[in-house]
Amino acid sequence: MGRYLALDIGRKKTGVAVTDTSRIIATALETVPSGELEKFLTDYIAKNEVEKIIYGLPTQMDNSPSESMQYITPILNRLKKVFQNITFIPVDERFTSKLAFQAMLDGGTTRKQRRDKTMVDKISATIILQSYMEQEKFSKL
Repeated sequence: MGRYLALDIGRKKTGVAVTDTSRIIATALETVPSGELEKFLTDYIAKNEVEKIIYGLPTQMDNSPSESMQYITPILNRLKKVFQNITFIPVDERFTSKLAFQAMLDGGTTRKQRRDKTMVDKISATIILQSYMEQEKFSKL
């Protein structure tokens, strides 16, 4: 059984999260420069079986695409060409950064840690992945 991997793609950095091999637990993995994402994924997928890549789909409150789609779309198109044997699934990412920040507050992180955008990106990717896993679980009921 392959892992699920989640991406919170940003202009400069991308948060990455992954499931365990049983696909029960979502864990923050890394924050990588968006320009190095393809290489990071190539290396990771060479060592780990990945079945699905879940990515955050940035939309406005009226469900229209957000401005960030203009730089996310080319990245996604390239990844879909390179990793054709992996299923790509979009998940609404509205409020994930706010949820990540709140999770950091609830977790007792220091003010300095909360300013670390790389941590927010990883946690956002984890929230995206957890959201997808919950949708998948409830759709099977």
